[in-house]
Amino acid sequence: SSGINAEYGIYRAFEIARNKFPSQREQGDDYIELREFRFFLLSLRQYFEYWVAFCRADTSGDQRISLEEFLSVRDKIELWVGEVPDMEAEFRAIDKDGSGTIAFDEFCDWAILKNLDLEDDDDDIAQ
Repeated sequence: SSGINAEYGIYRAFEIARNKFPSQREQGDDYIELREFRFFLLSLRQYFEYWVAFCRADTSGDQRISLEEFLSVRDKIELWVGEVPDMEAEFRAIDKDGSGTIAFDEFCDWAILKNLDLEDDDDDIAQ
């Protein structure tokens, strides 16, 4: 299935929001507070944007990006993150576990560092 793992996305957005501000409640950091909720929603939206980008690069649909796929979508990637002078070196840097493919977690970590932004999404929704 090529569906998104929403549970993972929700968890990741929760972790980001929870760690954004120190908790002021008795429950501690096990919950997000109202002031963190907007940040949680923005983080969740960003996660889904990364999923769309990942799927566009994963042309085979196997939920991994191979070097060949990465190279074949260079124009899209550079539209999203800016110029990438050495695509093969960039691929190796993203592939943290050395598996020869980029998993979605690895892609997210890279996308965050590169401030990935799809060209056709609605960025105004966060305002």
